[in-house]
This record gives sequence, structure tokens and C-alpha cells, in this order.
Amino acid sequence: ETSHKCEQATAARQATAACSSVCAGLISQILIPLRSTDRLSKAAALCGQAMGPHSSSKRCSALQSGSSVNPVGLAFYRASRERYRSRPARVCRCAGSSQQPADADASAAELPQQQHDEEAWDYVAPDYVLQRNAQFGQQIRGRVLLAPLTKGGNLPFRRLCCDFDPELSTVSEMAFARQLLKGDRVEKARLYKAHNEQCFGVQIATNNIAEGVKAAAVAQEAGAAWLDINCGCPIHEATKRGLGAALLRKPTKLAKMVAGITAQVDLPVTVKIRTGESEKKINAARVVGLLQQAGAAAVIIHGRTMEQRYKKAADWQLMADIVQQHSSLPIIGNGDILTHYEAADRWQSTGVAGVMVGRGALIKPWLFQEIREGRELQLTAADRVGVYRQLASYMKEHFRDDSWGKRKAFYFLPWHFSFFCRYRPLPADVYQQQSQQHPLIATRADLVDPRLGEDLDSLPLAERLLRCENEAAHNPIADVIWDSSSDAEALQQLQALAAQQLADWEQDLKASSRGESGADLSVEG
Repeated sequence: ETSHKCEQATAARQATAACSSVCAGLISQILIPLRSTDRLSKAAALCGQAMGPHSSSKRCSALQSGSSVNPVGLAFYRASRERYRSRPARVCRCAGSSQQPADADASAAELPQQQHDEEAWDYVAPDYVLQRNAQFGQQIRGRVLLAPLTKGGNLPFRRLCCDFDPELSTVSEMAFARQLLKGDRVEKARLYKAHNEQCFGVQIATNNIAEGVKAAAVAQEAGAAWLDINCGCPIHEATKRGLGAALLRKPTKLAKMVAGITAQVDLPVTVKIRTGESEKKINAARVVGLLQQAGAAAVIIHGRTMEQRYKKAADWQLMADIVQQHSSLPIIGNGDILTHYEAADRWQSTGVAGVMVGRGALIKPWLFQEIREGRELQLTAADRVGVYRQLASYMKEHFRDDSWGKRKAFYFLPWHFSFFCRYRPLPADVYQQQSQQHPLIATRADLVDPRLGEDLDSLPLAERLLRCENEAAHNPIADVIWDSSSDAEALQQLQALAAQQLADWEQDLKASSRGESGADLSVEG
């Protein structure tokens, strides 16, 4: 009896070894791509066919019955171990390591590519996607676009910008696709389109193909001409969910998602990215190449990394290099455009298909007319009051002109004055050369500029008030703009307000440190 049991144990061990050897090859090719719920039943069938006479052994019976003791587990372990052993070697960069391999420099040069090459991806976009992209490319080339602006890109503000350029292409505020599909009212409101938005795109944040496809259908119903996928938002609210700029960490996975969405929707799909996660992980060129392969109709590049946010100047030279590498794909350049001559310089020096303006438009919405006409509109305080009152009237139409409507509108209107107050005249003969050295939008402007013949004593009170950067002044200014019945009345009340409180606001501002505005940190999606 003991001898019989030993023979059975030996036969079982042989069956296990044989089954494991066969399964190791099958798993790597067939089983691993399957869902976990399908693997066990599929493995049982494969092992039963491969084992022949051993398929009736107790081990295979246990496998088919779902027992945790089976040769497939061993096969999975062996397959995983082989994949781990065959991984590319990495260069040791430990602080205490004194020895380096002979080919350390070559390995170090290849290391970033090895880290990003998750797997080879051989994909060709369908013909109908390419044809759709070709038509969209003809429409978007040569255009100026308004960037998707968190809080600032509300419908009344986009409508105001379109007044200054009827051919302006606009993009909605970023909408979280998951919440949008759940019927969230705030996310749905981001998709509303103004009547004068002739080329309107909807931007979504997603990392899921099914979500993107469904959100595209919602955007199309809302009147969108194209869908933009946000891969550039640096705020924690997005990146902690694996959205926004966090998607740049895995370029191939991002490209597969974009390919899955573009193949199933009717709208052209663009992607807005940053140059990378950090200065040490700049991978925009690789990301753009994969997105082109995935079927993206255009790529919008914000020339800073996720970690930089707005702390450094946008890298337009990198954009120029990417344009040369991918000349057939429309590349839209974005970052640090405040004047018409900066837009022209960036456009001509890089060869981008178009330029996108964000914070510059928040400072002066008439910038789009300046770019279109190639000249500066030096608006007086009275002229700007008229523009701001126009924005307030659009907000009254959108939110309604009552106490509840004003409450909703004042979530936006005083905030807009944190950008309006930064307006200064910037004539090309004084500032163009300076703008080529450092972006004007990143240069802190004083209250007056003697080069323009300005001095504090001769500056009108209303002008000084509109330039006041103290946030305490913005709500009273917004109240005057909202309640006035005419531009002249608004200007008169602003002068009275300045006579009463401007000195205190300016004194408080001098006493406090003027750092970078918090609004800049997350304004562009």
C-alpha cells in the first residue's frame, strides 16, 4: 500500500511538471491578456488538451474544479519570473555606489527610452479617422484659439472674446467626463455654447476609453465641433485621479486610449499636453509621435512641465523642434502670449499651425483683435469700462439679472478683475525687443512706466483704480460695473470710489508682498 502511494505521488509530480512546462508558454501568449475571471476555465481546457493521458489525473481534476492547488499557478509564477529576468538592465545610481559598468554612459542614454517603452505598439489609425483629421487640419491651421480656462473660460467670457474676433476658436472649461456622464449640473454647464462661437471645442478629463466615447457624444449634442482630451492640467484635483498631466507618465497607454476614442466617435479629437512631468522627464516629442499614430487630429502643447506650472517661460524652441519632426500633424503652440507681436514672433519662428492664448486673454480680451489686425489697441480707462460692462451684461443674460443671478455671476466677475488689473499699454517700439528676451506676461509691471510718459500724479484716478492689484478693491469695482446703467455712470462712480478708498488699498498693497498670483497656478486646463 505504501509503495502504491509513492507511485501515485511520483506520477502526480511528473504530471505537474509537464503541465507547468506546457502552460508557461501558453500563458504568456494566450492567458495573460484574458480577464482574471476567464483565466482559470481557459487554462483548464488548454491543460486538458496538452496533457493527454495526464488530463485525468487528480491535479487536472483539481484545476478544473477551481481548486487553489493547481499547476497553472506554478506556470504563472514561472512565466512572471522569466519576464522579470529578461527586463532591460538598469544603471545603478545609488549615492554610495562607487563602481559603474563599462557601458554606463550608453545605458544611461538609453534609460529614459527604456522606461517609457512599455511595449511595442503597432497601430494604424483607420482611414475614416485620417480623412476626418485632414478636414479638421485645414480648418484649424492659421487660427488663434482661446485656451480652456479654469473658472475664466465661462460662457459670457468666451462670448466677449468672440466679439473681438468672429473667427476665434474657443474651448470649454475642462469637464470631468465621469461626473459629466453622471449628470452633474456643474459639469454639464461647462458645455453650454454661446451663439457667436463659430468653432467650439469641448475639453474633457478622462483616462478611460468608454468614458471618452460617451462624453464625446454628449459634447456633440451640445454643439461641439471637436473634442479635446486634457493631458496638461497640473492641479492635484486632476493628477491624483490619474487625469490631466499625470497621463504623460505612460505615453503608450495614453496613445492607446486616444486611439480607442478616435476610432469610435464622430468628432475630431485633439489632445492638450505639457512638455512632460518635470524638467528631467520631458517627453513631449515621444508623446506627440504616439498621439499622431493614435489618430489625434491635432496636438496642443503648453510649453511647460507639470511641475513648472507657470514658474518658468514656455519652451517655444522645443515646440519648434517637434513641429519639424511631425510636420504633417497640426501643432498648436501655447504659452506666454500677451501682445500681437509676441504671437507673430512665436508663430513665425516655430512654424506652429496656430497659437492658443490663455492668461493674455484674461488680461485683455481684445487681444484677439490685436492679433488679427497686427496692431495694439491702446484702450483708455473709459474704453475698458465699456468692455467690462459688456462682460457684466453677458453674465446678466446667462445667470439672470436678479439677486440670485448676481450671486452666481460674482463667483466669476470680481475674480476677472485680478487679471484685468494687470493691463498696461505695451507698444511694440518700447517692448518688442524686451519680449524676445523674456515674456512680458511674466514680467512684473509697475503702476506707471516713465518710458511711456506716465507718472503717478498725472495718472487719472479711474486708471489707477483699474490697475490696483489689491484684491480688496475688486469686489467694489465689480459692484459698480454690475449696477451702473451706462459707461459714463460707471466711470463717474469708479472715480468717486477711487477718491474714497484707493489710497488705503494702495498702501495695504505696498505693505504686503506682491508675489505670483495664486490664480496663475491653475488657470489653464
